Amino acid sequence: MKKTLQELAEFVGGRVAGDPSVLIQGLDNIEGAGPRDLTFAVEPHIDEARSCKAAAVMLPEGTGDFPKPALYVEEPRAAFARLLELFTPKLDFSAGVSDKAHIGEDVTLGEGVVIMPFAVVDDHAVIGDRVTLYPHTYIGQYAEVGEDSVVYSGATVREHCHVGRRCVIHCSAVIGSDGFGFTTKDGVHTKVPQVGNVVLEDDVEIGAHDGIDRAAMGSTVIGHGTKIDNLVHIGHNCKIGPNCLIVAQTGISGSTIVGHNVTFGGQVGTVGHIHIGANSVYAARSGIIGNMPEGVFCAGFPVQPHTEWLRMQAAMKHLPELQKKLKQMEKRLARYEKESG
Repeated sequence: MKKTLQELAEFVGGRVAGDPSVLIQGLDNIEGAGPRDLTFAVEPHIDEARSCKAAAVMLPEGTGDFPKPALYVEEPRAAFARLLELFTPKLDFSAGVSDKAHIGEDVTLGEGVVIMPFAVVDDHAVIGDRVTLYPHTYIGQYAEVGEDSVVYSGATVREHCHVGRRCVIHCSAVIGSDGFGFTTKDGVHTKVPQVGNVVLEDDVEIGAHDGIDRAAMGSTVIGHGTKIDNLVHIGHNCKIGPNCLIVAQTGISGSTIVGHNVTFGGQVGTVGHIHIGANSVYAARSGIIGNMPEGVFCAGFPVQPHTEWLRMQAAMKHLPELQKKLKQMEKRLARYEKESG
């Protein structure tokens, strides 16, 4: 694809500074962009972009003078994402059901579905309009997949689970694995039946190798627009609010209720049966061990306000020096006590 910088500006609602006729044939990051590419930069990388090889740079509005042709927009990351879609050819699959797929009894298939070889749709499942099921996917009995959703290779949507509209489930994710529930008597662990399900609301994205456990009773719920990275575990009966971001290797224990617009950094862990307030951010490797209010930015284990955690980390760097001084003071004190009798 070839577009002038002016055409791209019109597409994303930005303005051009410099030559608007510059021809753009690709997109890349600052390090990889060549003389026919457009890249983007935000602080603290704008100075780095001044000397890059790109034909032009997308920048935040108000950045000021720039030595290369520039495309100014309000939100460079969002605008660049739109351009990535424009420059990336969409995969083209013919609608229909492969003769190598297995379709069970009493299955409802919507219009324009794409069901590829070796996909399995079990009895009584409902597949909405324009759903795409990649090879080796499994849709369990009485499960439902909403219209325009995509389930990638090796992913499983188990029995009675509900997937909303426009959801994306990446490779090898499991929606509706059994919750981890056991009773123990005389050293023997006995499984508690997990008879609930999982509900993914509309526009949810589930990363590769995620495990979303079904509820013991009722539903585990992932709220509208929530995006979950790879290798995340959500325990049974959790309620994750709308528009959350959950980064890789996070583990949320069972029956945890999370408000809307909460961000969990990588490897965050929680205990179960707690409430986590809305509009909050938890830095990577935070350990959440109790109920949390709304609107906080926290870090550390156990979790604490981020600014306090930063001060503690800074202080810890001086511990060896402080320990050395303490030993010197102890020796001086011992000498003083000896000399004073």
